Amino acid sequence: MQKLLSVAIPCYNSQDYVRRAIDSLLPGKEKVEVLVVDDGSTDDTYKIAEGYAEKYPGIVRVIHKENGGHGDAVMTGLNNATGLYYRVLDSDDWLDESALMKLLDVIEEMTDPEKAADLIITNYVYEKVREGRSHTIDYRKTLPVGRLFDWSEVGKFATGSYILMHSATYRTELLKSSGIDLPKHTFYVDHLYVCYPMINVSKMYYLDVDLYRYFIGRDDQSVNEKVMLSRMDQQLRVNRLMLYNLNVDPIANKEKKEYLYYYTEIVTLATLSFLLRTGTKENEKELESFLDEIHDKRPAYYKWIMGRPFYRHPIRPLRKLPRWMSYPLYRASYLVARKHFGFN
Repeated sequence: MQKLLSVAIPCYNSQDYVRRAIDSLLPGKEKVEVLVVDDGSTDDTYKIAEGYAEKYPGIVRVIHKENGGHGDAVMTGLNNATGLYYRVLDSDDWLDESALMKLLDVIEEMTDPEKAADLIITNYVYEKVREGRSHTIDYRKTLPVGRLFDWSEVGKFATGSYILMHSATYRTELLKSSGIDLPKHTFYVDHLYVCYPMINVSKMYYLDVDLYRYFIGRDDQSVNEKVMLSRMDQQLRVNRLMLYNLNVDPIANKEKKEYLYYYTEIVTLATLSFLLRTGTKENEKELESFLDEIHDKRPAYYKWIMGRPFYRHPIRPLRKLPRWMSYPLYRASYLVARKHFGFN
């Protein structure tokens, strides 16, 4: 019998928290395939995962590989997945048990091809554990709840509530046929993971449950501000892949195309905000150079950004307002966003 859901857990030196991630999936029992991808760990991650595989041989599988980075581990999980649907769980995060069971019930109904969605969307929760607070991202104002729908029924996404890896459960066959190829040794490939297959998504289903618990607080975490600022080269690499490698412009469906335009803009906004956050003249020049590059390499997209109102297109003021005004405004807006969403 085919598994309903394959969940890949990319791991690198995750001995201190991988148990919680695996344990959160075990309530799904034989309906779930847990793929622990050990990405060349040098601690006891592999030993811990092997212990689970021995105890739960029909549920947990361990894949050991040379270190290739988060994206490479995600791809390894996908290549080994046998479940009807596939999702990723980072090793320091976890899934809510009640929400997982509801997701599996929905997927069970989707074993009928007539009822199957290309993408199942669920909520995720920023868990600021050290501060004892959380922040939930949901899609109740944007998507129909509890039924299949297509792009014509998708509303406007609020800034900060786009469909991320944490909220996406893809039909495995669609993912494998999408041509997705995440670069090795690169952080922040989550955006590519979501967008590559999104081009082929037609039918969606929004299950309004708080499934994914996104841990915020580790000093070495990839979303820690200091870590992100030190990896601007990787943020720029992913941003450029989204801008120039995703074949978005030929999409005939207006709503889908606009969503992917907006999503790319949000990632670009993050890049620009981080460049400004450093406060160096060098990175301010990098910002202006990057915007010039977008203008030259993707003029239609640049025109789209600059031709829309400020409130929907926050990049536009960087070119329409003087720098003495726009740069401090962006730095202040970033701090507000960091406080609201719980970045480190």
